Amino acid sequence: MQLRKHMSGITLIELMIVVVVISILAAIAYPNYQEFTARAKRNEAKAALLRLAINQERFYLNNNSFTLNLAELGFGSAITETGYYQIEVTAADTSNFTASATYLQGGSEATKCLTFTINGRGAKTSDPETNCWERTR
Repeated sequence: MQLRKHMSGITLIELMIVVVVISILAAIAYPNYQEFTARAKRNEAKAALLRLAINQERFYLNNNSFTLNLAELGFGSAITETGYYQIEVTAADTSNFTASATYLQGGSEATKCLTFTINGRGAKTSDPETNCWERTR
């Protein structure tokens, strides 16, 4: 019998090298992906609050007072589109309003940016007291 001169296929060592390289890439990429999705959730909450503030100003121009009713501000639901934050107007009168977005899920995101708050004077706060309104990276 004649021995083959050209072997086809891959060896176990080559396969293990590919697995190690993919593992290293995944170990680097997955935490970055998690942070990216967390920032996207925060951005959704911030955008909803800013839209609410604009709609409150529009409501004030027409009615000479702010409202607690989200439906009057154009919000069909108190939950953001992806369901991660609950929006509510916690205080409203003829001179000011306060609105907040509260994170509904658990996990590490709840310890970072649990609640966003905005009022009629444009003051933005977050809880815990990290500056979640600013982009960190």
